[in-house]
This record gives sequence, structure tokens and C-alpha cells, in this order.
Amino acid sequence: MNYLFLDNGFEEIEAITTIDLLRRANIPVTTVSVTGKPMVLGAHNIAVEADGLMADVDFTDAEMLILPGGATKLIEHAELCELLVEHDKQNKLIAAICAAPSVLGQLGILKDKQATCYPGFEKFLGESYIGGLVVESKNVITAKGPGLSSDFAFCIIEKLASSEVADQVYDTAQY
Repeated sequence: MNYLFLDNGFEEIEAITTIDLLRRANIPVTTVSVTGKPMVLGAHNIAVEADGLMADVDFTDAEMLILPGGATKLIEHAELCELLVEHDKQNKLIAAICAAPSVLGQLGILKDKQATCYPGFEKFLGESYIGGLVVESKNVITAKGPGLSSDFAFCIIEKLASSEVADQVYDTAQY
């Protein structure tokens, strides 16, 4: 299973585009609220009901953990941070877009990896920051920002399924 984490202030386009394209590729993704409430309010006042709450989800089957940007307070959620660090220690897949790579940087997950992020958050990535639009490095995928939501999702699809599946979803999404 793949999990996408939602906190108040998340970037709706980054979360919803990723969820939509993964599901079109028949890749299971569960949305998880870290707020303690199922309804999470995005940065542009779009409310989304998460599939589950952080405290109620068993992550033992986690293949990829996905962080949309906007919710810069994700670093304050100790349980999520512990999950991310443990997931990385097991060399499992993690993806983050926009400001969210800053969480990975602060947790030391980007050590010896390359990454990108939204302008202004480079300081949290340190030597890992190389710029770019979408960067895949070892077990981590990062992307610069909202305008790259589809590219981010297609990179995830390629990693979890194949480039053929990503191409099929891309072709059907163009109509």
C-alpha cells in the first residue's frame, strides 16, 4: 500500500493530482490525516476527507510514503517523522513535492541523496539540493512545486509500476 499524508494547508493540486493519477494506474493509495480529524482543509480552502487517521492506520504494508507540499507543519508530527525515518532506514520509497522535501532534509533522510524543492526551502536540503524539476535519487523522489504535480505523479507511477503503465495513463489523461 502507498500512503499520502494530509495536514491542514496542504497543496490541493499536489495531493489530488497524485492520488488521481496513481489510482488511474491501479496503484493503491490511501490518504492519511495527521490532524486527528478525517476532514483536512487545503491551502485554498478545499476540504478533503482522508481515508484514515494517522493513529488508526497500520503502516506495516507501506511501499511508498508521499508528502504533498504546503503543509509545512508536517515536521511537527512526531509519529509521521518516526515513520519516515524508519521507512528510509529500510530503503523503502518516499516521495515529496514543493515544500515537503524540507521535512526529509530536516530528518536527515536526504543525506547522500540529491533533491529539489520549492524556492525558498533549499536551506533545509543542504548539500542535497541540486535544483531541477523532478529528482529521483536512490529511494527518494522530490519535485519542485505545484506546476509539476503530474510529472511528480508519473515518476511515482514509473517507480511503483513501470514506464509502460505511466505512458498508458499519460495517453488516456490527454483526452
